[in-house]
Amino acid sequence: MRNPTLVAAKPAILVIEDNTSNLSLLNNLLKDQYRVTLANSGARGLRALEIPPLPALILLDVMMPEMDGYAVLSRIKANPLTAEIPVIFLTAKSEAEEEQRGIRAGAVDYITKPISPAIVLARVGKELMVRQARRTLQRHNDWLEEQVAARTQEVEKMRDGVIFAMACLAETRDNETGNHIRRTQHYVAALANALREHPRFRRVLTAENIELLYKSAPLHDIGKVGVPDQILLKPGKLTEDEFEIMKKHTDYGRDAVQAVEEYLGSSNGFLLFAREIAYGHQEKWDGTGYPQGLRGDAIPVSARLMAVADVYDALISKRIYKPAFSHEQSVAIMSEGRGRHFDPDVLDAFLAIQDQFRGIAARYVDED
Repeated sequence: MRNPTLVAAKPAILVIEDNTSNLSLLNNLLKDQYRVTLANSGARGLRALEIPPLPALILLDVMMPEMDGYAVLSRIKANPLTAEIPVIFLTAKSEAEEEQRGIRAGAVDYITKPISPAIVLARVGKELMVRQARRTLQRHNDWLEEQVAARTQEVEKMRDGVIFAMACLAETRDNETGNHIRRTQHYVAALANALREHPRFRRVLTAENIELLYKSAPLHDIGKVGVPDQILLKPGKLTEDEFEIMKKHTDYGRDAVQAVEEYLGSSNGFLLFAREIAYGHQEKWDGTGYPQGLRGDAIPVSARLMAVADVYDALISKRIYKPAFSHEQSVAIMSEGRGRHFDPDVLDAFLAIQDQFRGIAARYVDED
């Protein structure tokens, strides 16, 4: 008695052939090496494909009544479940044009009649080996893609951790906390999502770019590491000269990101947004901001979003030079800056989702 495990391991072949003699010949020829299913018409062959498991290979006669091989092959290729099964045509026609027609229709090979047992076994064996090799290669490729995806995720997680640590280092010099960073990056993401369908912002605020904005936002004040303590931590109002030095933090932030770009020899979306935010988040819509005094749409979208996020968080937070304002007070103050400090459409989006800002602030509240 044969081992059923070995029987089950044999590749399955479906033979669709209207000639009884050829069916018998092919069955006797293949049955010792393969699990053979026979169908004496195209319709029966298609019905056989509805019964699992699917065959590893199909031998298909071209010249059959009612439904010829081309019609059967067309149905096989049209079905996603069977489209990848290799099909070898069997035909008495040996003209090159017929062979080319079969290959164009999707057949992988072409065996002419009268049937030669040696040729059939060789072609079937070769095609099954090719199919197995493809499947092995596909599994290997799938494994490689999984490994690359896992490694990429690991690298991105490490990058995000380093960025957050750098941003926290800058914020601790300003008596702020890591929660300020978390709040502002969530504010930016919320604003970007609120504006993603707006005609003025649709091109920039794609899903991919919103994710990059979220990840680059923590670097907005990285340049503060270059500001002297006596200015950065001064409890009172800065003098004019001191304020000029304070304003340099935008240049320092831009320079830090540019140094990374120069080291890499190129830039990318993340670094571009980080540079725009670090350098431009103190610009104002009416041109009275710094460092460049940009006006209106000349200010990068990323910096306009960050301006709203940063000012709101500064207002609701206790600082060395001011108490914390309530959400309502902060919203009222910011509303006065519509069209002056802030892009009107960005400020309107903020007002529309202000409850989201309040929720983010509550979720990442600073601890005393």
